[in-house]
Amino acid sequence: MTAAALSRRALTLGSPLALLAAGAARAADPAGAVEAIQGQVTAQAGAAARTLAKDAPVFVGDTVATGAQSGVALRLGQATKVRLGEQAKLRIDAFLLKAGGVLDLAQGALLVEHDAASDQGEVAVRSPFGLIAVRGTRFFAGPSNGVFGVFVWEGEVMVVGRNTFVRVLPGYGTDVAKPGDEPTPTHQWAAQRIKEAERKLLV
Repeated sequence: MTAAALSRRALTLGSPLALLAAGAARAADPAGAVEAIQGQVTAQAGAAARTLAKDAPVFVGDTVATGAQSGVALRLGQATKVRLGEQAKLRIDAFLLKAGGVLDLAQGALLVEHDAASDQGEVAVRSPFGLIAVRGTRFFAGPSNGVFGVFVWEGEVMVVGRNTFVRVLPGYGTDVAKPGDEPTPTHQWAAQRIKEAERKLLV
């Protein structure tokens, strides 16, 4: 199956992306809350922006943005935790408390932890560098070594480009040089690169 066909299938069959097509999660529906925060973090829906603090709610349709030397940890639904590094922007495009969701990473780095044992649906992360389809896992996505990198600690993710896709297993990563490029074959990351990726997440 081609990457394009895979993306179309994800939009129609059982994937969290189907939430968009079905309109199952509306803007302003609760998506989760702030677990930890450092520095300046805001959430914006439309023209209205608000400053976030610990335990503040976040909603479907919010774009969460972090400032310089800032970071945030969000609990989304009942099984997903997302950590954002500095100068990041993440839109909660669709999220149901018991059915996973869809996130749009416009810039910056994130770390996602999703509990497969919870049976609470799947998660997808879209970015200018491609689609990341997630099963129960812990993974990083964001700037790394001058490219956009995806690295998996636990579980499995599928990184989908325009024409190809790769499955990334624990201990391995893939790179996308620039938007529109295809993901590289998976490869092991050096310990130093993994540490540098972790240091981008400040909370």
